[in-house]
Amino acid sequence: MIEFLANFVLIFHFLYVSFVIGGFLYIWLGYFLGWQSIFNPWFRWLHLGAMGIVVAEMLLGIFCPLTEWESRLRLAAGQSPYSPEGFIPYWVNRLLYYDWPPYVFHVIYLVFFLFLVLTLWKIPPRKK
Repeated sequence: MIEFLANFVLIFHFLYVSFVIGGFLYIWLGYFLGWQSIFNPWFRWLHLGAMGIVVAEMLLGIFCPLTEWESRLRLAAGQSPYSPEGFIPYWVNRLLYYDWPPYVFHVIYLVFFLFLVLTLWKIPPRKK
């Protein structure tokens, strides 16, 4: 059961990251293809807020709670926190985690957040 919870947190983490990155791509693709759904204010503010949480954690020196929860659950299940067992957890883990210095992630997070803010300015949300 604990391993299942660790995998659940890992998959949720992957979906969160996918929403942030995929949402950015969706907005710009939709802009060029004329999709009206990209202007939905709920989607746009939720999308910016999702990345805003990541940047706020970074600026406050808070380690990602999802990574921390997954690691603790894996340890409680007797697993290594960075090598989950099973096909899907293995590949999701490989896509999410990199062994880079923290400052690399800080720069990536800040630059990506700035791109999101610029996107919000260039392609503002609007009500129907």
